[in-house]
Amino acid sequence: MPDLWVEDGILCERIPENMDGARLDSILGELFGQYSRSFWQNRIEEGHVRLDGATVTKAGKKAKAGQMLHAEIPEAESAQILPEAIPLDILYEDPDLIVVNKPKGMVVHPAPGHSSGTLVNALMAHCQDLSGINGLLRPGIVHRIDRDTTGSLVAAKNDMAHISLAAQFKEHSITRSYRAIVHGRIQKDEVTIDAPIGRHPKDRKKMAVLREGQGTSRRAVTHVRVLERFSSFTYVECVLETGRTHQIRVHMSHIGHPVLGDEIYGPKKCPFHLEGQTLHAMVLGFVHPSEKQYMEFTAPLPEYFEKLLELIRKQ
Repeated sequence: MPDLWVEDGILCERIPENMDGARLDSILGELFGQYSRSFWQNRIEEGHVRLDGATVTKAGKKAKAGQMLHAEIPEAESAQILPEAIPLDILYEDPDLIVVNKPKGMVVHPAPGHSSGTLVNALMAHCQDLSGINGLLRPGIVHRIDRDTTGSLVAAKNDMAHISLAAQFKEHSITRSYRAIVHGRIQKDEVTIDAPIGRHPKDRKKMAVLREGQGTSRRAVTHVRVLERFSSFTYVECVLETGRTHQIRVHMSHIGHPVLGDEIYGPKKCPFHLEGQTLHAMVLGFVHPSEKQYMEFTAPLPEYFEKLLELIRKQ
């Protein structure tokens, strides 16, 4: 039995070892990050969460590693997002899903300060229907990449596809390969970064590699391979074994090689006129929800990335 599965519309999860003794609302917020901690506090108090088969109504209840957690998925509501005729670079599409090459500067779904111009707005105009599991603001969204990260992203057109893809992401069976330009020269040809990531203890808008006792974190593993070295930078491939928020950006900063252009986890001043980090989700692979066959898609490097590489080579 996998660590995450779905039964009759209920998310089922076994409490991982690193969350032993943590609050139930905090655990739910980490495991099912598409919903906020306050949202889960309400779901718990309303009796929609069970621990080892017993209904829990106190959000602060401490859970033990290995316990079975059952959380009812809220009923999907019809999305009220305004469709916008924004051009999409479509890598693949069928009745179950759509894979797009997201451009730089585009937010994946509406959020405070970004009510329009998002990928969801564009998808609503292009697709007749999208999965409703993630509610009003995130229809079809199975995973996210940052606003200034470019590249491949899959969206689900129905709940069956959404549940299948979400389970693959949770089990880390998805292929996710990124390209990045980072500060400094990485000496080793290959590096594996195995360091837990959680919310920054002082800045809740940031993520960080946490030591034991600093807060709730989850295991994060990034495999880095050097593609090309320059005098002051390195061009790398980063393959995600796990998929934590800002994982590559946090991990590369952690080893002293922050992503070029990343003003949050790297230097505030950039030697080039960039808009955000030079990070591109190049390869995305998964088992198709209906066909049950592995499929892989490649998003070519954006023009700005190619030109930047050429500029650095000349320097």
